[in-house]
Amino acid sequence: MGRAPFPSGSSLPAGAGIPPMPGVAVARGLPTQIQPKKEGPEQRTLVVGRGISVQGTVQDAERLVVEGTVESSMITAKELVVMPGGLFRGGVEVENAEIAGTVDGSLTARGSLTVRGSGRLLGKAACHRLKVEDGGQITGQLEMLAEGSVTTKTADSEAEPVKAIEG
Repeated sequence: MGRAPFPSGSSLPAGAGIPPMPGVAVARGLPTQIQPKKEGPEQRTLVVGRGISVQGTVQDAERLVVEGTVESSMITAKELVVMPGGLFRGGVEVENAEIAGTVDGSLTARGSLTVRGSGRLLGKAACHRLKVEDGGQITGQLEMLAEGSVTTKTADSEAEPVKAIEG
């Protein structure tokens, strides 16, 4: 059933008959795909996976990645990423946002807002820079923030509604 151990005079290196353990390949000098790429300082990231629903408040997350469903009254973070099939419902204030799923509510991006081809933005949005890929949809109010703006205008502001364009 089992294999006989290597004889003591074997020319094979120690551990040659043992399959590698995940994460140990680095110690042996072999490349591994388990290690995440580190670009700059590590961010506190919350990932809501596909098929998972979260309701309530999120605190101290610098990066929020939504693959499932998140419902919240107000979240403040550095970055919001809504993946295809993901749904964010509620309010969020971030530095940068990338929408490939659906955001339904109010979104303030003090930096850039990117709506991918599969992305839908419903409700109110305010941003400094905007990029909408072909197929991306924005339905509701959109306000472009001036340099240095931090907060959005009230509901009775003069922001013009933006209609969805399907192409």
